[in-house]
Amino acid sequence: MNRALIVVDVQESFRQRPLWQVISNPGIVEQVNRLVALARAEGDLVVWVLHGEPGTGNVFDPVNGHVRLQDGLAAADTDPLLTKTAHNAFTTTNLDQILTRRGIRELSVAGIRTEQCCETTTRIAADLGYDVTFVVDATATNPIAHRDAPADQTIAELLADPRTLQSADIIARTEYALSGRFATIRTVTELTGTPTS
Repeated sequence: MNRALIVVDVQESFRQRPLWQVISNPGIVEQVNRLVALARAEGDLVVWVLHGEPGTGNVFDPVNGHVRLQDGLAAADTDPLLTKTAHNAFTTTNLDQILTRRGIRELSVAGIRTEQCCETTTRIAADLGYDVTFVVDATATNPIAHRDAPADQTIAELLADPRTLQSADIIARTEYALSGRFATIRTVTELTGTPTS
């Protein structure tokens, strides 16, 4: 075992937010499960990472019960399940130690959000010397409001604002930023050899 699948923040918290209705990949659980099945078949480690914001009272506050894997995902008893409080999966967890102890140097990254926690995890991993595969269609994100947009805008207003950065553009930008520098970009089908059902 010298490879690991890192599943970042595919948690119920995101499904509790209004932006979930415009998430780029509502079927992310199916994509992640395909990667998990591949990892298990090849004897690779699967690491689950959740994001927590204790004391905030929001959907990422563990006391509210949403900081858990999305329905349809299941960690095995032997899978590390970590909770981070930073954007990347390394800074506030012992992920690097877990991987180093096992001699793992190759990672695949999937999860939510494409340009935030997944991309940041990938960049840190590359800087730490890991060989990273970014599984782009096993990530998800939502449109991002312009910095001058009102904080209380509705989803309809977000989508109608020409300054909004749309999900497809975010994903494309992430691919360009990571490819050849921090990661190899792949799809689930490219890795598993089987098309999405």
